[in-house]
Amino acid sequence: MQTGIYSFACRFETEAFLPAFKGSTIRGGLGHALKRITCALRRQDCLACLLSKTCAYAVLYETEQGQAPAVSGRTSSVVRKPHPYVLVPPDDQKRHYRPDELLSFEILLFGPAIQYLPHVVCAVAEMGKTGLGKGARDGSEGRFRLEAVYQDNTRIYDGVSLAAMLPPAVIQLDPAPVLQVDRLSIYCLTPLRLKYTNHLQTSLPFHLLIRAALRRISALESSYGEGEPVLDYRGLAARAADVVIENADCRWKDIERYSARQKTAMLMGGILGTITYQGKNLAEFLPLLRYCERVHLGKQTSFGLGRITVEAAE
Repeated sequence: MQTGIYSFACRFETEAFLPAFKGSTIRGGLGHALKRITCALRRQDCLACLLSKTCAYAVLYETEQGQAPAVSGRTSSVVRKPHPYVLVPPDDQKRHYRPDELLSFEILLFGPAIQYLPHVVCAVAEMGKTGLGKGARDGSEGRFRLEAVYQDNTRIYDGVSLAAMLPPAVIQLDPAPVLQVDRLSIYCLTPLRLKYTNHLQTSLPFHLLIRAALRRISALESSYGEGEPVLDYRGLAARAADVVIENADCRWKDIERYSARQKTAMLMGGILGTITYQGKNLAEFLPLLRYCERVHLGKQTSFGLGRITVEAAE
C-alpha cells in the first residue's frame, strides 16, 4: 500500500492551551478547516453529495460503507471502510504553549488519499488562523502559522509554496523472518481500543491482538492497497490462541473528547502499557505486527490511537 508520511511544523503566534493528548483536537480542527476550504455545495450529508468521490473532506472524513473481511476469511457485516489516513500527535504531554513555540505532528495518507496532500496543507494553514484549543473559538488564543511540511526529512512546504512530493513509501507484509522467536513485547504508546464480541477489551490476549491486526491489514489493503492479502486467517487466529501472556504492565486510559456532531463530551479510552507474550514460534506473526506499527491498530486510529511498537526476542 502506498503511503505518504508528512510532518507538519506549526509555530504559535498567540498563547495556546491544549489537552495532554492532542489527537482529537488536531483532527477536529483539521476537519472543520478542510470542509471550509473544499466544500463547494455546502451540503450537510456528504455521502449524498455528487462531489463526494472527489472532495478532499468527504474522502478523508466521510468514508463509505463497504464489506469488511472477517478474520475467518468470510465477509462480515457491512461497515465503514477505514479512514485513508492516520494522525500521529506529539508524544509529549505539554499543554501550555507560548508564542513562538513549536507544535509538530505527522499525518500518514494511504493510497489515493495522497493526491489530497495540497488540500491538507491548506487546511492546516487555515486551522492556524482559527486557532487550536481553549480560546480558539473567539480567536483570542491558539493561533499559529504553518512553518514547514517535511517528507522523508525533505522540506516540501516552506510556509509559502508546496514543492513536488517525493515518491510515497510502500507498506507491505514482509516474509516471516527465518529465526526462532519465543517471546515478543507490544508497547501501546497511545490508547489501544479494541472490540471483541462487541465489547471493549481491558486486557489483550494474543489471539485478540492478531485478530485485530488481520482485520486492520485486510481492510486497508482491500480499500487502498493491492487488494485483500492471501493469508491463513483461520489458522493464524487459532495458533495465536496458544500464545500466553508472560507479563503485563498496562492500564486503561480514558481520553475525553468533544463530538461536534453529537454535541457532547465523549470518552475515548484504551489500553496503555506493555504486554510480553511467550509461545513456541512467534515469527509468523511478526509481519502482521510490523505492518501495524506503521498504520496503528484498533479503533479511532485517525485520532492517533492504537500506536504500537514491537520488540521480538530470538
